[in-house]
Amino acid sequence: MQEAREQRVTLAQVADRAGVSLKTASRALGGEQYVREDTLSKVLAAATALGYQRNAAASMLASGQLAESIGLIGGDFTNPFYSVLAQSMENEIRRQGMHLTVATSGESGTRERRIVDDLTSRQAKALVVVSAMADHAPYARVQARGVPIVFVDRPPVDLDADSVVFDNRQGGRLAARHLLDTGHTRIAFVGDYAWLPTYRERLEGMAEVLDGGPSSSWRDLLRDDAHDVTSSRARIRELLALPNPPTAIVAGNNRILLGVLEELSAMSMADVPAVIGIDEPEWARVMGITTVAGDVEEVGRHAARLAIARLTDRTRPTEHVVLQMRLTPRRSTASDEHPGHQRTV
Repeated sequence: MQEAREQRVTLAQVADRAGVSLKTASRALGGEQYVREDTLSKVLAAATALGYQRNAAASMLASGQLAESIGLIGGDFTNPFYSVLAQSMENEIRRQGMHLTVATSGESGTRERRIVDDLTSRQAKALVVVSAMADHAPYARVQARGVPIVFVDRPPVDLDADSVVFDNRQGGRLAARHLLDTGHTRIAFVGDYAWLPTYRERLEGMAEVLDGGPSSSWRDLLRDDAHDVTSSRARIRELLALPNPPTAIVAGNNRILLGVLEELSAMSMADVPAVIGIDEPEWARVMGITTVAGDVEEVGRHAARLAIARLTDRTRPTEHVVLQMRLTPRRSTASDEHPGHQRTV
């Protein structure tokens, strides 16, 4: 252990390799403003080449004011996906004597950047991120400061980093195929924000099954930006008010599914559409809702292990873990219930 400490790359070595002053190197790696882009690039390149690991929280750790932690940045903690993810990660990292720090971006890229700066400057040894940013190149600065990044649910863009995601195209295919097999041709998809990669991939998976087939007009029944229960209910009211409404609805995530069910329960209908939810809240089993989902606990375990592995060996090859999704049929799409028959949701 003593030998490892002695071999630790110093900030002075980074500054010397980059050809800048120690103060400039510190400002660049500390994420401060007013560092010229060419200077920043040289410092980051030097830090990466040398394997520099910034330890801004060292004095706090030594004084006992701060325990080692991994930060989790999520998009919207009203979605139960995040509570399962956080619990799974915490169970895994607790074995390493670490704890989990949790923050939410509210699906704002600007807020996400502020949280990243705060966590890396004060406490986090690594970050696990469900990112709201379209371009992740800015995270290269964080990596160069010695903080590993693991992307979860949404893959990194323009950045070499570990990731754990579901096969969302497979999820879309499973939902669409199941509904076709149970006799539906008017299939609606109510999705989250259109910019989300999970939304786009699920949509692409459905398209692979539905385009050119008996449900080729399904895109007329596509609704997006239903991020919460209220907007989801509004999309369902709009769809069911059509002259020829859908006979089946695919809800793009947990919160959308809740909105779909609330709206259907509030309406008096002779023919209740079939419903499939992508993701699986616990109450879906109780209510008999067909779901397409992956194992969120497995995502958390993989993410935590990748972060810890990267802390142990920063030269290891980048890993991109893709987890399979599965269809669990229940009575909301029961095969012996065809369009036009009464369903209970």
